[in-house]
Amino acid sequence: MADNHTSGANKKDSNGSLLDPKIYGPDECKEEESGDRNLWPRSLAQKWIVMLFMGTCFLYCARMAMPVCAISMAATFHWSKIDSGVVLGGFFWGYCLTQILGGHASDRVGGERVLFFSASSWALITAGTPLLAHLGSHTLALMTVARFLMGILQGVFFPSLASLCSQRVVEGERGFLMSILQSGTHLGTLLAGGLGTLMLDSYGWESMFYSIGFLSGLWALIVWWCLLKGELTPKMMETKKNSEWSLSRIPWLSLFKKPPVWAMVFAHMCMCSTSYTLLSWLPTYFKESFPHATGWVYNVVPWLTAIPSALVGGYVSDFLINRGYGVASVRKIMQFFAMGVSSMFILPLSGVVTFPAAVTYICAAVGLTTFTSGGVSVNVQDLTPSCAGALFGFMNMMGSFMGVVLVSSSGYLIEVTQSWSVVFALITLVNATGLGVFLIFGGARRVDLVEYSRIIEI
Repeated sequence: MADNHTSGANKKDSNGSLLDPKIYGPDECKEEESGDRNLWPRSLAQKWIVMLFMGTCFLYCARMAMPVCAISMAATFHWSKIDSGVVLGGFFWGYCLTQILGGHASDRVGGERVLFFSASSWALITAGTPLLAHLGSHTLALMTVARFLMGILQGVFFPSLASLCSQRVVEGERGFLMSILQSGTHLGTLLAGGLGTLMLDSYGWESMFYSIGFLSGLWALIVWWCLLKGELTPKMMETKKNSEWSLSRIPWLSLFKKPPVWAMVFAHMCMCSTSYTLLSWLPTYFKESFPHATGWVYNVVPWLTAIPSALVGGYVSDFLINRGYGVASVRKIMQFFAMGVSSMFILPLSGVVTFPAAVTYICAAVGLTTFTSGGVSVNVQDLTPSCAGALFGFMNMMGSFMGVVLVSSSGYLIEVTQSWSVVFALITLVNATGLGVFLIFGGARRVDLVEYSRIIEI
């Protein structure tokens, strides 16, 4: 698949300047015009940003409901640790299955409708979980299936966001939008862990599922009524006829021959795996290293820090792009902070540190990792906007698989070595490897265009 930019088009590609008629032919001009028609008007974009922020918040509330309630449910239904692990693990397998398909569907019909159907379905499953649990004697099987379906339905969410961002938002505003949405995930985690625990103690575990299911359903209803205007019929995105791709016709092999594409995918895999490892093992690290410390401090403060950090990172990336800095350079700078500088705060945990110092280091590391929203996470929209959803789905799927491998490997290393230093060293090594590949081979020049005829000036 040839790249249809000439050397004179580099500035346009990096900084989003106006279309140059000396470079682009008539077909390419039509493609640019149809892309502009897909963009949200400013007032509509503001409404969607608020709703998508709330949507990611409810998404993580629904996702965290089972982990928060797992101990109470295990006591009620007499589950062993293995049983609880089976139920919780069901989400991951479903989550991996729909990443690519969800992104592709969003590329073709628009992510808004995919998000609506996804949220409506996971709201029903969340609200119905207590009913399923008390339905019969096969509680373990029913809860595992429910978590598996939850994973399938939520698996389309972030690829749909990537597709929406590439189709509806101008290049110079994508980083801040993705950062806003990422901050919604941190808020959802905090609400599920904080308010969820209070509801669990006061009203029982069922109340958490009912309330989150109701709020998620209400969000979907507002999106349908106020933003989709009651229209659910899929509409094809306005794109150039020759560039309409089906999933079977996407030249995956050609795309992955492009160094910026596989460098982006590899960096995203490394970023996801180290983030999953920190999320999974940090509570255990603090519990074992500082047994008398207050639990809510290390369970809440780092993720609370991540919310403003994500917003700052997104604002900085868009500010630099709009000031004329190259898109590729900005993506690499943001990823350097997300993977490089954050690792500098993880390494000291390998030694002897006090509890306040450990919390400070973790807050800095977690906060800096959110800068990936202006780096690798949005880079797919620079490189392949025509199939951003499908490719981001593939990236997310591979990141999830690598995350499971690294989380499991970390547990094995902790068991064998009885030391946390090797885990933090492994996280740093993975981050450094992914960052190095992205800095060397990463880019932001579009690679999904097909060669078309050009107007040649004489």
